[in-house]
Amino acid sequence: MSKSFNDITKHVSSNMMKLHKNIPETTKAFSQLSQVGTADGILDAKTKELIALALAVGARCDACIGFHTKALVKLGATEQEVAETLGVCVVMGGGPSMMYAAEAVASFKEFSKES
Repeated sequence: MSKSFNDITKHVSSNMMKLHKNIPETTKAFSQLSQVGTADGILDAKTKELIALALAVGARCDACIGFHTKALVKLGATEQEVAETLGVCVVMGGGPSMMYAAEAVASFKEFSKES
């Protein structure tokens, strides 16, 4: 079974726009929280996105994996940086995290081809 993380993120983005029409204050607040939480600080944005990817793998969220690998490609993350992050996921989450770590590799490669 092959997933397209590009398709997944586009689909979820479309649905989030529909959700925004019903709860605009909530979605705007979430967007602001995301921007502030991932901005450069003591930790740079790339490090924060690597952490977000780890949490996405642990939560087993395909869309989250897609959005965070796409961001990591834009931030110039290397395949090795992503792989080491995923290694920590496997250590902490065992077999299920191994399965989603493999999906995250596929997502990173998919978005790397687009850039």
